[in-house]
Amino acid sequence: MRVAAALGLLLLLAACAQTGAQTGARAGAPKAAKPDAPGADQARAIGDSVAGFDPKQIGKSDVDRVADIHRREVFASLRVLAEKLYRRNPREWKKGGHAGVEIALDRLLDPRTGWRLPAAAGRRGTDAMLLALREDFGGDRVAVFVAGVGDMLNVAFDEKTEFFMLDELDPQKLYNSARNLEVAAWKLANARDAGGALLLLSNDMTQQPANLSFEREFGKMIGNLDLLAALIADKGHRTIARVAQSLATAVFLPVAGLR
Repeated sequence: MRVAAALGLLLLLAACAQTGAQTGARAGAPKAAKPDAPGADQARAIGDSVAGFDPKQIGKSDVDRVADIHRREVFASLRVLAEKLYRRNPREWKKGGHAGVEIALDRLLDPRTGWRLPAAAGRRGTDAMLLALREDFGGDRVAVFVAGVGDMLNVAFDEKTEFFMLDELDPQKLYNSARNLEVAAWKLANARDAGGALLLLSNDMTQQPANLSFEREFGKMIGNLDLLAALIADKGHRTIARVAQSLATAVFLPVAGLR
């Protein structure tokens, strides 16, 4: 009953906002404010604000807006990470027959794929990450690795791109995803073939100063996830089960199926 009442109120407020904007436009058409009329600029600014108001914002709490921002930042960092990996490992995007890095990125990050790639052979999330870092894998390692990360993050955000008052993110999923990113970053930097060569190049410690840009992007994603997990847990009076493990022997924590 409370949910139905809330939805009814949201629809009513949205309709009122839209009707008010339309009425204001019709009423203002015949007459224009005199250039020298007192308060004309302020009235115009208020009118522009009303006309540009998005009714969807009525259905969002402050936490929802914060979640929107954190999700946007996390996936922005993932795109940067994908581009950096492709530029450091050009042989990988060439495996897909792409004409260039941008085309490979557009194909990889196309939302219509749902983070599912034929090269991953049905594997998703952390399973796809592990596949990309296997020595005997012959496909596009960057694409499968990034798709695995993207799918895990998508699940952590309940496969939503924005959030409203009736949505409820699970802070444990966000926390586990942050820990999995720590493991993924370590595996990416250390996965080698039988001859000792890195399977994918990332941070470059031979430069002075060292190139740690990959580590920074992972750090941004981890920080956003941890902060959002703590905020949502505090808001809902929930407890996060925290895990401490050595990165060298760490295993990926579950994300899908948690509730």
